Amino acid sequence: MTDLRRIAALTISTLALTGLTIAPAVAGDDDDNRVERNGSCSAGTEWKIKAKADDGRIEVEAEIDSNKVGQSWSWKFKDNGTVFATGTSTTTAPSGSFEVERKPANKAGTDNFVFRAVHPKSGEVCRATVSW
Repeated sequence: MTDLRRIAALTISTLALTGLTIAPAVAGDDDDNRVERNGSCSAGTEWKIKAKADDGRIEVEAEIDSNKVGQSWSWKFKDNGTVFATGTSTTTAPSGSFEVERKPANKAGTDNFVFRAVHPKSGEVCRATVSW
């Protein structure tokens, strides 16, 4: 038996005797349990929306990518038709995009999220939807 095999066998035996187990370094990656959708807005800007569980709540994140830095957009988030967040965001360098993340309560049944963003100067409208 080589030294490496002896060390491995001794380590495994020691763990078995003490009742310890070897666990992976990263367990339960939240990204394995999410819903993500993407699409295009009315004038070609791209949108992406994601939803996933987060400590009894839902983390919902929307991204608008116009590829133009400095654009100001008005937006609102709805959950089953009820507005739960509004605001204004500006696209930033280097990608010309912005993200909005919120953590609303996880209601009974399916949560249907709608993120709507409007670029007032051009009139472009983005409407992203995801269900959780």
